[in-house]
Amino acid sequence: MKVSCLQENLSKGLSIVGRAVSPRSALPILSNVLLATDEGRLKLSANNMEIQIDCWIGARVEEEGAITVPAGTFADLVNALPPEQVDLELIPRTQTLNLRAGRSQANIKGLDAQDFPAMPLPEEQEGIPVEADALREALRQVTFSAATEETRRILTGVLAWFEGERLTLVATDGYRLSMRVVPLSQPVEEPFKVVVPARAMTELSRISGDQEDPIIVSLSPAHNQVVFRLTNSVLTSQLVDGNYPDYQRIIPKKYKTRTVVDTAAFLKACKMALIFARESSHVATLHIRPESELAAAHMVVAATSVETGDDSVELDATIEGDELDIAFNVRYLIDVLSVINTPQVALETSDATLPGVIRPVGDENYVHVLMPMHLG
Repeated sequence: MKVSCLQENLSKGLSIVGRAVSPRSALPILSNVLLATDEGRLKLSANNMEIQIDCWIGARVEEEGAITVPAGTFADLVNALPPEQVDLELIPRTQTLNLRAGRSQANIKGLDAQDFPAMPLPEEQEGIPVEADALREALRQVTFSAATEETRRILTGVLAWFEGERLTLVATDGYRLSMRVVPLSQPVEEPFKVVVPARAMTELSRISGDQEDPIIVSLSPAHNQVVFRLTNSVLTSQLVDGNYPDYQRIIPKKYKTRTVVDTAAFLKACKMALIFARESSHVATLHIRPESELAAAHMVVAATSVETGDDSVELDATIEGDELDIAFNVRYLIDVLSVINTPQVALETSDATLPGVIRPVGDENYVHVLMPMHLG
């Protein structure tokens, strides 16, 4: 292998695939990144046996070939090179990759590319186009609700339900649930559901930051995989097996009290409450007070710590229904308020022991359900 490319492009390509590298694996080659010539371009691949990210960058190819090199060492080395042309040459006898840029050069020892356990990419096929900005925003609003512990593995995934002209994304860890609907530019012929690891969805959101063209989604049933095709990269992920909970039963259909407040002010009040709540199981209490003869409608966000003190912030609110005191994990409130883009947010509640529902005012495509905490 003998290729030349720009340091900037090589560095960017490594940042795209780098998060799919397995840092601690019984297979040392999974800590490597694959470099391979591919139809006049340089292909970079990383694989942790759950997700694989492939990225192609422009290059001048003089000799075909492939090698895997330690991802961390190689990325640090490339980032330290001057911003100019980088020449890469494989020495097959020693499986060593020689790098030259300007007056700098280095040699990095690799492993045979034939031992790299790459996921097979399906043949180019028609898939489902999803508008990149809409999908990226939806993933930002949903993935944080997925479980991080493997005790119920199905909950570590994000449900993707393609039906008609909409894609519904759902994530829950048992304490909260996020659901986002993304419109599709063309209807799906046959509806289907898959559960994709939340880690894969998070990486898809990250690597699609500059994507302008639609992201093409296709299934590879033979390998139990889903494939997301971007302009110059592809993310392939194993699917999570199992039946996802019936999320529609979890979302309350009715409420007794609806409280509308300023999103930014609510978020700021929650961040202030966290200062004291983090020493008391992250409990923050919302005191919802409709308009009365003595005071205008308002909501108070309060937190108390036996060790350090307490705080309360009063927010102007529009309230329909009865007064209520209800407690939530303030970190969870901060998580959801941080991804809501509308100026106002609505909190729908029925009782201190029943789930609350958070909706952006003016956006019917997003809903977040949050279990309350016990008021001692």
